[in-house]
Amino acid sequence: MQPRVDFISLGVRSVAASRRFYAEGLGWPVHKEFPDDVVFIQVNHGLILSLWNAGQMQAEAGVDAPGQVPCITLSHNVPSPADVDRVMAEAAAAGAKIVAEPVTQPWGGYTGYFADPDGFRWEIAYNPTWAVDDAGKVTV
Repeated sequence: MQPRVDFISLGVRSVAASRRFYAEGLGWPVHKEFPDDVVFIQVNHGLILSLWNAGQMQAEAGVDAPGQVPCITLSHNVPSPADVDRVMAEAAAAGAKIVAEPVTQPWGGYTGYFADPDGFRWEIAYNPTWAVDDAGKVTV
């Protein structure tokens, strides 16, 4: 098996509310959608964020509904601390709940966290030691 991720699927309570947040609020382009079932948003080269009806996702994957938001963080790295502040403000304007204001971290980075309509946590991060080369390989 190749080390690759092609889809990140989030089980959401309301596909319409999640679509409004990501597509209309954040301005992310919808690749394809099936109303009330799933919305596909291309978020990077070959990577799709799937906003999937939670009941359907749980049935297909054979899991029980979580009692709370699963502990998962989706990270969005940016090139500067000012970009962290800008993206956090954009997310708040789109309706995100800010769960951790941006701060300088002990490891030297600068991060903030927001929650989408279903409570999934997004980390907006500036990491001065993280880089991606022209071939798309991460260098640390």
